[in-house]
Amino acid sequence: MKSRMESPAMIVPDASQALQDLAKALFASAEKTGIPKRMLFLAYFRISQINGDSACVELHSRNALAAGESIERILAVSAWRDAKCFNDAERAALALSESVTRINDREDPVPDEIFNEAARHYDVAALATLIAGFSTANLWNRFNVSTRQIAAFSADK
Repeated sequence: MKSRMESPAMIVPDASQALQDLAKALFASAEKTGIPKRMLFLAYFRISQINGDSACVELHSRNALAAGESIERILAVSAWRDAKCFNDAERAALALSESVTRINDREDPVPDEIFNEAARHYDVAALATLIAGFSTANLWNRFNVSTRQIAAFSADK
């Protein structure tokens, strides 16, 4: 498999730097609001699974591991609703991440039930961080899927 072209983030002048700055701001806000990095990486991993972005699936699984996440929880994230290893706050974040990703799947893309459950566990600043992070992960997925970016991992590794 071969990429169609380089990622738009690498071609559009200053886009890569702007996205790196946004990522820094999001991780700083996550730290300030008490959102664990590993939770963000699990949500980004789940978003990338939904969007079929193999490059980001690989990236975020590796990032989650590096942030201290267990292999078991990474493997279970696609079945988070049924997996006992996620707490209520993590489930709320994962539900919100899926709603933000699947905006065309329902008439009300982010129903009050999902938003309010997330708001029970996260204050406004943390919610803003989650939503901005989930939106950014979706942006990267769209860049990568449309240009067929390839995961670095190969079958012979």
